[in-house]
Amino acid sequence: SHPLSGRAAELLAKERGTVPGFIGFGTSQSDLGYVPAIQGAEEIDSLVDADFRMVLRKLSKRDITTKLKAMQEFGTMCKEREAEVVKGVLPYWPRIYCKISLDHDRRVREATQQSFEQLILKVKKHLAPYLKSIMGYWLIAQCDTYLPAASAAKVAFEKAFPSSKQPEALVFCKDEILNVLQDHLLKETADTLSDPQTVPEEEREAKFFRILTCSLLALRKLLSLLPKKELDSLEEKLKSLLSQNKFWKYSKHNVPQVCSAFFELISAFCQHLPEVVKAEAPRVCPAVLLSIDHSDAVVCPALWEAVLYTITTIEDCWNHVNARKGVLPKLWTVLREGGRGLATVIYPNLLPFFSKVPAGVVEPKLEFLRVFFSSIIQGLSNERTIASPSESSAIITAFMECLCFAVLQKSEEDQNQIHEMLICDQLIPFINAVLEEPKLQSGPLFYQIAEMLNSWEAKAECSSDDGTDEVFQKLLSEFWDHLLKMCILHVDRLDADEKSLFAISGMLEILQNPKIATKPNNRKSLKIRFADEDESERNTENQKLMEVRTGDSEIQAHLQQTSHLRKEPLENLVCNLAELSIVYVNEQKSEQHLKFLSALLNSFSSNRVFQVLLEQGNDESPAQAESQNEMKVHNQSPSVQFLYMNLITWLKEDWRKDTHFLVDILYSVLHCCNSNDERKVILDDLAKMDLKWIIFLQIIQKACSSTAKLSLISDWLKGDTLGERLVMLADDLCHLGLKPRAASSESDSSERWTLLSLVLSQHVKNESLIGETFVERIIDKLQAALSKAKDLSEAGNTEPSVSFICDVASSFFSSVKGCLLMPSSEDLLLTIFQLCAQRQDATHLTDLLICKLKHTWVSGVNSLVHQLQSTQKQSTFLLKAALWVKNQVQSSSLDVKSLQVLISAVSDLLLTLMEAEGQSGYLVRTYVEHVTPNKTEWGKLHESLCSEWMHKPLLEGRLSMNCEPLGSSVKLCGTTKLPGHLCTSATLSKMVLLELENIAELLYSLQWIEELENPPYLLLEYLHMLEEMHITYEKFSTLSSTASLQQTLFDRSEEHGRLWSLTMAKVIRAENAVSWERKELFKTTEGFLPLTEGRLHTLQCLSPVLIEEEKRELVFHCVAKLMTFKAIEYIFYCVIGAFGCLSILNSCLKDRSIDCDHLLPAILKIIISWKNDNEDSFLFSCNLKETSAQLLGFNIEMMRYLPLLLKYSTAPLSDNEWDFLMCSMLAWLETTNESCLLYHVPLVQIFACVSCDLASALSAFFETAAPDTTANLPKNLVSEWKEFFSEGIHNLLLPLLVKITGETKTASEGSFQNSMLTSLGEALTYISKEQLLNHKLPPKFVAGQKTNLPDKLQTLLNTLSPLLLSRARPVQVSVYHMLHKLMPELPKFDDEDLKSYGDEEDELALSPPAALMSILATQELLLENILECIPVGEFAVIQPLSDEFCLVLGYLLIWKLILAFFKAASSQLRVLYSQYLRRTKSLNKLLYHLFRLMPENPVFSGQTSEVPNKDTKTFFTEELQLDVKGTGVLSSQIPHLACSVYHMTLKDLPAMVRLWWNSCEKRVFNVVDKFTSKYVSGVLSSQEISSVQTSTQLFNGMTVKARSAAREVIATYSVDDIFIELIIQLPSNYPLGSITVESGKRVGVAVQQWRNWMLQLSTYLTHQNGSIMEGLSLWKNNVDKRFEGVEDCMICFSVIHGSNYSLPKKACRTCKKKFHSACLYKWFSSSNKSTCPLCRETFL
Repeated sequence: SHPLSGRAAELLAKERGTVPGFIGFGTSQSDLGYVPAIQGAEEIDSLVDADFRMVLRKLSKRDITTKLKAMQEFGTMCKEREAEVVKGVLPYWPRIYCKISLDHDRRVREATQQSFEQLILKVKKHLAPYLKSIMGYWLIAQCDTYLPAASAAKVAFEKAFPSSKQPEALVFCKDEILNVLQDHLLKETADTLSDPQTVPEEEREAKFFRILTCSLLALRKLLSLLPKKELDSLEEKLKSLLSQNKFWKYSKHNVPQVCSAFFELISAFCQHLPEVVKAEAPRVCPAVLLSIDHSDAVVCPALWEAVLYTITTIEDCWNHVNARKGVLPKLWTVLREGGRGLATVIYPNLLPFFSKVPAGVVEPKLEFLRVFFSSIIQGLSNERTIASPSESSAIITAFMECLCFAVLQKSEEDQNQIHEMLICDQLIPFINAVLEEPKLQSGPLFYQIAEMLNSWEAKAECSSDDGTDEVFQKLLSEFWDHLLKMCILHVDRLDADEKSLFAISGMLEILQNPKIATKPNNRKSLKIRFADEDESERNTENQKLMEVRTGDSEIQAHLQQTSHLRKEPLENLVCNLAELSIVYVNEQKSEQHLKFLSALLNSFSSNRVFQVLLEQGNDESPAQAESQNEMKVHNQSPSVQFLYMNLITWLKEDWRKDTHFLVDILYSVLHCCNSNDERKVILDDLAKMDLKWIIFLQIIQKACSSTAKLSLISDWLKGDTLGERLVMLADDLCHLGLKPRAASSESDSSERWTLLSLVLSQHVKNESLIGETFVERIIDKLQAALSKAKDLSEAGNTEPSVSFICDVASSFFSSVKGCLLMPSSEDLLLTIFQLCAQRQDATHLTDLLICKLKHTWVSGVNSLVHQLQSTQKQSTFLLKAALWVKNQVQSSSLDVKSLQVLISAVSDLLLTLMEAEGQSGYLVRTYVEHVTPNKTEWGKLHESLCSEWMHKPLLEGRLSMNCEPLGSSVKLCGTTKLPGHLCTSATLSKMVLLELENIAELLYSLQWIEELENPPYLLLEYLHMLEEMHITYEKFSTLSSTASLQQTLFDRSEEHGRLWSLTMAKVIRAENAVSWERKELFKTTEGFLPLTEGRLHTLQCLSPVLIEEEKRELVFHCVAKLMTFKAIEYIFYCVIGAFGCLSILNSCLKDRSIDCDHLLPAILKIIISWKNDNEDSFLFSCNLKETSAQLLGFNIEMMRYLPLLLKYSTAPLSDNEWDFLMCSMLAWLETTNESCLLYHVPLVQIFACVSCDLASALSAFFETAAPDTTANLPKNLVSEWKEFFSEGIHNLLLPLLVKITGETKTASEGSFQNSMLTSLGEALTYISKEQLLNHKLPPKFVAGQKTNLPDKLQTLLNTLSPLLLSRARPVQVSVYHMLHKLMPELPKFDDEDLKSYGDEEDELALSPPAALMSILATQELLLENILECIPVGEFAVIQPLSDEFCLVLGYLLIWKLILAFFKAASSQLRVLYSQYLRRTKSLNKLLYHLFRLMPENPVFSGQTSEVPNKDTKTFFTEELQLDVKGTGVLSSQIPHLACSVYHMTLKDLPAMVRLWWNSCEKRVFNVVDKFTSKYVSGVLSSQEISSVQTSTQLFNGMTVKARSAAREVIATYSVDDIFIELIIQLPSNYPLGSITVESGKRVGVAVQQWRNWMLQLSTYLTHQNGSIMEGLSLWKNNVDKRFEGVEDCMICFSVIHGSNYSLPKKACRTCKKKFHSACLYKWFSSSNKSTCPLCRETFL
């Protein structure tokens, strides 16, 4: 066997049983269609590539998507593979192509052609052998009904054959093509083309009809492409096709596409094979002509083409059909129905058809023409036709073409009759039909009539031998006669239709001058544009010529050339119609006739027409014309007479809404006038009459839209009469809003505004319409009205006026060249700008108006800048606007909102200037210069800032002064308006960011606000505004180098000192300037000498940032200088003398950054020497009433120095130095005490503060002195201090505190008094308990007050406790510190009461100190009002130092005192006190308040941890430092204090808190539990356990140990042979949860007894308000008593009572058992019996 057979067998096995042979595609005509199956590997490789093979297989699948993708893949492969590989496919392609190119799916067909193109590009000429089998289908594909597929096939065909070769290719395959096409047309059916088994019938038919259509079109294409000689060779085959009946049936086919293709093919036959067609005439003519009424849109175009070809090609075509019965009736039906929606297709063919119909067919001609034209007229009245402009135009055009043709045809016998019939019965009714139907009036009829008349007139004017001219003359006269009759029918009716009249006038205008009318767009509309001057001059003349030529005058010019044949009848017609109309107008007041008359006069304004009107009018006109009019009318032209007699009357009629047409009549009159002077007289007369303004508006509007009309009235526009009236009009309009609403509606006023706007803004050839002076006067009126808008808006509604003025101004500014250089325009612009730059509640304008005004001034400024640039003039607007802004900001009359609006307007102005001006920036610079104040103005602005700012820096010692600051007024000036300085600096900073001057001034403003202690809300608002506008220091420092700014500030500081120095210090601190930069500023310290106030303040403010050497240098210099002064010289107290040097020393020494302690005692020695020289300069024990400021300043600096000496001096002081120190301090304090009425004077107050600070410094020194320090002090110094000086201080200060707080009840003095109170309070915190108890205050008692305290102590409490209600925090804190020292002393006075109470009474209660409780009651009431609206558990933020802050602070401090008192009390007293608190519910109120005052996350400031861990600092872990000076963060003080109070409450009153917690509602219960567990329990547990561990309490027979990790306390009790161990376990929410007691080991105790004891301990720990150790102690006493033989109470089974700790004392007389009195009371009250619990005998 052959070696390949084995390989083949293998392949066969792989193919799974496929039979070797062929894979076919159904039956086929040729062998080419087979794709070889497996015939051995070599054959496959040599024949078809494997990939192609796969794709070809997929193409045979039925699924559309598979086929489509396979075909696309095939195309891609053809493109990408080598030509050789692709050629292998060629033998199989024809078979596939022929089948798939006819596929039902259009996407597949398109893809097939695209792939074919790729194949062609690859194989090129190698396709030739297969052409014949493909070409027929290819041609069909090119005629595919799906255009993209057809297009793709054509592209492929063009790629294969250039256009020159295409006929050759078709010739080569012609027979094969014809065979395919004939098969499709004659043999194939729907079932042979598709498999009936698999393809649905609908799809089969669709495919069949498509292939039929394509085949017919392909045949047409073949005929058109083949050369003539080749066609002849096919003649026989084609004849055989035409001889088939089946072929001719396609003309009646019910599928329109097939039908259409058939008729296209017939046209092609007529074109290319006329002989063949003639031979088949009997079949062709009926098939085509009898289908003439086919109404399908697809078929119709092809059918009419075939009709025309047929009647042209086959001369005797009418012999083969019955025209009268078969063809024409069908045509008449189509025409009567208006072409059935296909007029645009059918009617253009009527003239060629009509012209080809032979005379024999149309006999009798008259009748034929009548039916023909009547049918067309009837078709025109069809609704469908009227609705479509294109269809009606087609019908009209066809009618006129055929009519002209019919007129031109000569026929001897009845020509006149035909002409008459055509005009009377056809043309005139046709015109009438068009006139009556508004939708047809705009059609082409009137133009075509005009053209027809032109040709008739031409023929009538040419004399000819055959009498043609007479024929046409007669024709024309008939036309005009009948037209007149028809027009009269329309016009001569009272109810004449306005639209028909309009159409008649339009027709007459077109007949008069078709050239103008044909091009309605030719009329130039006037456009305004700005051109360069020289260009506009060049263009002016040409423009004038052109526009005059194209205006209305062109109509008149044309009339002169119009033939007399047209002019005369037309004018007669117009006169007749005008005459008719005026009668109706005069007699019946017919409006539509008047409008018609206006339209006629517009086109035919001649004196003849006016004469006719006058004659007609005068017959009826009543003799009531005014005498002056009669005078004027005399000897005037008819047109002017008509104006005075008729037109003016009509214009004056008030009821008229529409006056446009009357204005048109006016222009017709003006047109007939002889000169411009005459016209001006007429118009001036009109202007003087009381006509409606809309008439003038329309006159001017029409003039603006037509140059011809403008030339008629230009003199009048420039004249005075109109100008004066317009100025009056402007005046009236501006005050319109103030008058009560008259009948004049808003639309009326808007027309008047439009008129004003028009005369101002409309310019022609760079000139205003009206005189320049009048423009200025009108603008003045507008400006005056706007400037009053603010005042007027209260009186009436000015909104419409302002809005209209905006519109007028806006249009004026933007359209009129050079307008803004008029002073009045600039004033108007300024007024609009000012309205925008003021607050709306001041101007009473709405947002919309403000927006409109802004838009107006912005456009105005833009125009202004452009005009200034072109003319180089100065602008007064910018100067005035700048001065106005400057005045506004400096006047101190603005609040924040006004300032914001002003700044925003100024910014907009600058922005507009910058954008309009471009690079130069000259205008912006000038503007800013005008706004910026000069030096003296700045000085005044600085003075406008009140001197309250000085208080803080003077007190803090940052500045020193020895003169009263600018009067003693320290009140902040009026707080509703911002000081001018703030406004000016903010505005300038926003305008010019980088101007140093402005930045420095703004920083000065900001520093002023910063130094105020309680800036009013207005200033805070101002700061917020600056931030919003991004005017911040950060912004400046990022934008520019700050070195120059620092230099500027330094220079100012050196010159002026004071606030400038503080500003400079702030900037230097903010910049952290390095030392050399600072050095740059002031070079050397010598540069500061001699000292001035400015230099002193500069040095004081710089001292914190100076480096050590510089400071040391300064200090040495000052010390040296101090030595030279004598206390008796005047200069001594001046800045240049000792005062200045001391001030600098104090500033340098304050932060101890230099080491010059050895110098300090030396300075003290100098001071002592001054005292020895002149004691009067030391203000000891005197009243400061007459003291000079210089002396005060000097003493203040000395007192400031002494604490520094104490703090930093290392060298010991001698006896007499200490004496000087302490005696001076006391003497100065006495001065302070004596001058308490002068504290309102700043320097006196500072003196008082500094003297108290000195006392505090000495107290602190002695209180905190270490033993080794005291050892170095002089011998009796400490005891002298304690016995004499300290006593002296407090004997002076305590009464002083009471005195000052008694005087200043109001908080308004607050901030200023607080500073004194702070220093005073600080000094008082050093008071000892003994000194307090030995106070020298006047007695103070309260009537009805229960108390056990001694009088002196009660006086102290009664005096100090109310001060906790003070609104001054320092007072509250210092009083708290003083009272806190007393609290532990108070409970012992209640012990006496305890003894006297005995056990008899139950539920005893004892009040804590009544003085405190009465204050607490007051506070509770006030606090309830503040906090009740806040839910428990929500954090209430309290503003530091507000009234609420002081109230809450006092409340919490009182509780701290009560809790301290409680803690100091014994267990028994505690029970009584807690009972009292329970009764008053004070504690419950406190706890509720605490949960509003404690933050949800009480983390210590600076930490952010959410979950507390051991290291997290919270308000519970950190001690609260309550110092008088409030150095801590005030905002966290209340929260911290609240947490501290809660912590104390839980620690000292756990049982009461537990009781409260259990009674809370569920939400609060959970909040309290969660918060306490999270933040407090851990702290408390560890404190409890560590207190157990560190406890020094020794129990006889009981040891206590604690385990901190397990939160356990273990108590071991042993007595004799009994041993008990108890384990006390603290809960996680300690102390809220109950403490569990568990048993450890026990020896020698009965179970019952043991349980009792455990229960007792549990009860003690739960119900007693104390610590675990106290609970254990109680329990041990109980057990001890048990062992001592005291029996248990048989009610509570305990020896010691659980709450009042008493022993069982009440015994039953019968059974002798003893009970606690409290237990018995409870027993009796709950059982309602008085029997013994044990023996049931009556208890006696």
